This record gives sequence, C-alpha cells and structure tokens, in this order.
Amino acid sequence: MANQNGVIHALVQTGGSQQVPQLMTDASSPGGKSLPTGKQGKKNNSMDRNSDEYRHRRERNNMAVKKSRLRSKQKAADTLSRVNQLKEENERLEAKIKLLSKELSVLKDLFLEHAHSLADNVQPVIMDSYSQSQDGTAKQ
Repeated sequence: MANQNGVIHALVQTGGSQQVPQLMTDASSPGGKSLPTGKQGKKNNSMDRNSDEYRHRRERNNMAVKKSRLRSKQKAADTLSRVNQLKEENERLEAKIKLLSKELSVLKDLFLEHAHSLADNVQPVIMDSYSQSQDGTAKQ
C-alpha cells in the first residue's frame, strides 16, 4: 500500500503470527527511492552484473558522466574568466571616466575664464542706426 509520497507500507510477518508494518520507498519514482525486494524492476534482474553488456553500459555511462562533469567545470571556469575580464574592463572604463571628467572640468574652467576676460575687455559700442549702410559697414 503506497501513500502520496511514494512510500510503501508493507506488513512483514515476524516469527509468530504477528505482522509488523515496515516503510519502504519506491525506486521507480524520480526521487531515486528504492523498491521493496519483491517489487524491483525486471530491468535490473534481467541484466547480470558480470555480463559484457552490463559492463559495456556501465562503461559508457561512466564516460558520459565524466564528460558531463568536465563540461560543467569548463563552463564554470569560462564564466569565472569572463567575470574577471569584465571586472577589469569595468575598472579601466571607470578610470577613463574619471580622467575625462577632470579634463572636461579643466576645459570648462578655461572657457569660462576666457569668456570673462573677453567680457571685461569689450566695451559697449553705441552706434546710430542711421550711420550704418545697408551692407552693415559704418558710414563716415
């Protein structure tokens, strides 16, 4: 009798006529739980652990597992390498931003200083509108 969690309750008889409940789990479920002895799949019973086919399948499976683990390690290493590369690039770009900001500040200060000095040197010229010709030059 199984409950909703895949746990099988089996009644095992002891030496006397008394039955004792025992919990067993289901191996065919995705959780990798094991079945009670009498309910194991025929797949495991039909393949002898000493057979060539069994050894060949185990060997292929072991190779696949190794390959999968190597791919996972390589992917993690590639990701870490990319993270470090992006951190270095970010630091370099932040330094460049600082340098360009300082340069901009200096250029603004120079521009403002120059603009103020021009404003101080320029005297307003009042011209009579009648004294200018149509081409914009002043008449004598």
